[in-house]
Amino acid sequence: MINLILWLLFGACVGWLASLVLRTSAQQSMLTNVAIGVIGALIGGFLFGGPTINTSGFSMTTLIVSLLGSIILLAVTNILNRQPVR
Repeated sequence: MINLILWLLFGACVGWLASLVLRTSAQQSMLTNVAIGVIGALIGGFLFGGPTINTSGFSMTTLIVSLLGSIILLAVTNILNRQPVR
């Protein structure tokens, strides 16, 4: 149970950081940040092959890979929604 809570917390942090990088944080809720962080971690792990918050414990490497995947996810959704990436 504690692993699920930590996974959601780290997912929220990663999603929030990605939304700050792309300046979309005012448009997103906490639930959206969690979804972006978790799905972005999956994308980052697939693209970069490194550990993510979904596969291993918390470290700087998992944070960076998950953050990069989340930024890619947000950029693609912004392009699809025709919102400029800033």
